[in-house]
Amino acid sequence: MPIAETGTAAGPRVVVLGGTGYLGRRIGAAFAADGAHVHLVSRSPAEDRPADPRFVLMDLLAVDPHELDRFFASVRPDVVVNAVGRAWRADEAEMTASNAELVVRITESLTRSPRPPRLIQLGSVHEYGAGTPGTGTSEDHEPAPVTPYGRSKLLGTRAVLRAAADDGLDGVVLRLANVIGAGGPAGSIFGRVAVHLGQAARARSSGEQPDELRLPPLRAHRDIVDVHDVVDAVRAAAGAPGAEVSGRVVNIGRGEAVPIHALIDRMIELSGVDLPVVEAVAAPSPRTDVEWQQLDVSRASRLLGWQPRRTLDTSLRDLLTAALPPPVKGRTGR
Repeated sequence: MPIAETGTAAGPRVVVLGGTGYLGRRIGAAFAADGAHVHLVSRSPAEDRPADPRFVLMDLLAVDPHELDRFFASVRPDVVVNAVGRAWRADEAEMTASNAELVVRITESLTRSPRPPRLIQLGSVHEYGAGTPGTGTSEDHEPAPVTPYGRSKLLGTRAVLRAAADDGLDGVVLRLANVIGAGGPAGSIFGRVAVHLGQAARARSSGEQPDELRLPPLRAHRDIVDVHDVVDAVRAAAGAPGAEVSGRVVNIGRGEAVPIHALIDRMIELSGVDLPVVEAVAAPSPRTDVEWQQLDVSRASRLLGWQPRRTLDTSLRDLLTAALPPPVKGRTGR
């Protein structure tokens, strides 16, 4: 992993904030595999790896600013990845605290460092709001989020861009499409379906009738990106020349909008579980009430040399393999 003009002979120093979460733990593992010295910062250790020597216990929302400064001064990171975020099971105040106010604290602390590192902020497609059907949204599009989550993530993005413009912080925002893969959060629709399919498979194996799968209306089209492709994008952003990426937003997605109902149907097909599905007629969740999300990812290709590599079937199979008791059944990927 090339870290442009940073690091030491023994490897660069990387801090992953939110390092035990869904994205953070995978990002930390990838940097460690590249030979980096990784610190995983979180307010709670990963349940399955509580003794990870790279883990740093710290509640970033509660820590004293001076203590945060001392931490960064002691580690002297070359790269800081902010993978902290609240999307599900949180109200707007909690989202704003984690997705916006915390980012301000981080940028202020890093700009006080004698040698500020590169900050990679993980943003969200939900910052844009509704896209135009049939086209991809570029980074030059004026954001107009329509959900509390999107609004809070946009505030975080603006904090990084402001610190880059006003204080010279080497910061880049990766604006992520909807992320999917093994172990996806149960609060997401794909995680929810995977959990239900796992429960249904166990019920079938015990001779019981599984509960029907009840879902909100599935009218939306979404840009979906594999979690491993996201990790690759973060690694690419860490090594990109600062003159190219600092102070910029870079979209990370597949660059296509896929009907959600088709993906759910494919998940059920791949699972091999015969499961009744009931689609509700009520309004969709306010967090995902736009009907078209598609990212223009040409900037990522141009500046980072990054492109998505995993197929949707690969992502769905990974998600199902982690949730189902037997091996996933189904035909080969697209």
